[in-house]
Amino acid sequence: MPTTTVEITPRSILRHRPINPGVADEEVPLVSRARRAPQPTPPIEVVPAWQVVPTPTTAFWVPHQWPLQKQRKVVLLAFGMLVTLLVIVLGQLVLAWIGNGLDDLRYGYPRTFQMDAVVGHEQTGGISHFLAVNLQGHIEVIEFPGGDVAHAHIFLGPQFFGPGTDRLPVTLQFVDPHHTGHPDMVVLVQGSQIVFQNVQGTFQR
Repeated sequence: MPTTTVEITPRSILRHRPINPGVADEEVPLVSRARRAPQPTPPIEVVPAWQVVPTPTTAFWVPHQWPLQKQRKVVLLAFGMLVTLLVIVLGQLVLAWIGNGLDDLRYGYPRTFQMDAVVGHEQTGGISHFLAVNLQGHIEVIEFPGGDVAHAHIFLGPQFFGPGTDRLPVTLQFVDPHHTGHPDMVVLVQGSQIVFQNVQGTFQR
């Protein structure tokens, strides 16, 4: 039986036909795309230089958080230093109070010191009596030559100013380095030494 060969035309050769035969093969007009209307530019506000606030350029400092154990050590150390300071202050106050009490028992108030000494001013053959007094910070020494009250001599010492100077004890000492029988009088007060030289039957600074 003879075979029949049918040739199929490729689709790429076929001419395009519109689906609707009544519509002419016309070129579809291009529609322009709608454009966005330009937005108005906002006005630029001019700010004076003195009103400009600079923006921070660095980050804020964050304090270092110490461990709890280290914080306790610091607190204990500060508490110990405070207690030590209080003990020192209270100790000084107590020592000053005790010292004033002892001086009151020994020298009284006003502070008074007495002693006897042979200084070569004795005409009656007796021993001279000396009295040192702190009167409101003013130091005075009274000499009774040979114990004779009628011929007493007063020697003025230094003047001290400030609180508590009226409670300074004053003492006397007689020094005769050359053994002449006419010793010099030394007034001792607040660590100072005031020397009165024994000259011509009296004492002179």
